[in-house]
Amino acid sequence: IVPVSVFNVFPSLFILETQSAHESLMPQRVHFRSQNFHNILHWQPGRACTSNSSIYFVQYKMYGQRQWKNKEDCWGILESFCDLTNETSDIQEPYYGRVRTISAGIRSDWTMTQRFTPWWETKIDPPVMNITQVNGSLLVILQAPGLPYRDQKGKNVSIENYYELVYRVFIINNSLEKEQKVYEGAHRVVDIGALAPHMDYCVVAEMYQPMLDRRSRRSEEKCVELP
Repeated sequence: IVPVSVFNVFPSLFILETQSAHESLMPQRVHFRSQNFHNILHWQPGRACTSNSSIYFVQYKMYGQRQWKNKEDCWGILESFCDLTNETSDIQEPYYGRVRTISAGIRSDWTMTQRFTPWWETKIDPPVMNITQVNGSLLVILQAPGLPYRDQKGKNVSIENYYELVYRVFIINNSLEKEQKVYEGAHRVVDIGALAPHMDYCVVAEMYQPMLDRRSRRSEEKCVELP
């Protein structure tokens, strides 16, 4: 009797099982997270993946390009994220990223992001804020968050190179539990006067991007007691 291979009897079953394995290994929720133009690709393991046995491979391209490029630092990694900041530095151009898995010798198909444009999608941190007391007034000095880019002279590039920014400063009278907006504009040095002595005040700031109608989170409160 000649043994009959199960594969010969049910070839479609093996094909379906292989396809199912490929699909169940595909990375899930592949997307960019962008903070101050630090553009990080994130994903979750496929349904059949275990963290100890799966490795990931990342590619990227600019919209309109045919050829995908390998991200060498993220080629065969265990982590579920990849820094593509340098590869997506032309911030007004749209990009794609994609990820595939190899687990137990089985290779998944690629899972691709939606179109990602850093200029539109990055989230901006609140301004860095310092406060100095000057003759009963508060001098608030604001600084925009740092970016990962440098100009041709090696100096840090300001976020103000890319957006029109409006600074908003609020003061809170702790005794009265009252908040008041004391400044809105482009200046980074704000003098808050006409404050009552012997009172506790807290100051908080945020940034607003008029073109995108978007604001940052608020900074941490900084509090002082006036003499």
